[in-house]
Amino acid sequence: MLQRKMYQLCCDGREVCIFLRDQQRWVEKAKILDIEGDLVAIRYETDEEDEICSWEEMVRLESIGAITQKLASVPRGNIDPLVSEDCPEAEQIHNQYPESNQQE
Repeated sequence: MLQRKMYQLCCDGREVCIFLRDQQRWVEKAKILDIEGDLVAIRYETDEEDEICSWEEMVRLESIGAITQKLASVPRGNIDPLVSEDCPEAEQIHNQYPESNQQE
């Protein structure tokens, strides 16, 4: 099941966080590049002091303990989030039930 889900994430090209059990560490913002047998190729970047390093690793499927992915994010601060009225007309979801059916 994990291998099927990883294959789906690989095809979607989504960023994921992967926990490597044998190293007891999280690899953040990784992309799954390829899956061959029990080997998984991942690419990620690290920010070390004054430089950003790009890494590619081959890890065994059995060493992957967990995979997470970000579903959504909301900016912090005094930014007003967009609401449905701010969406273009073509993307708005309209109420299917007339308001006259609602009880007062």
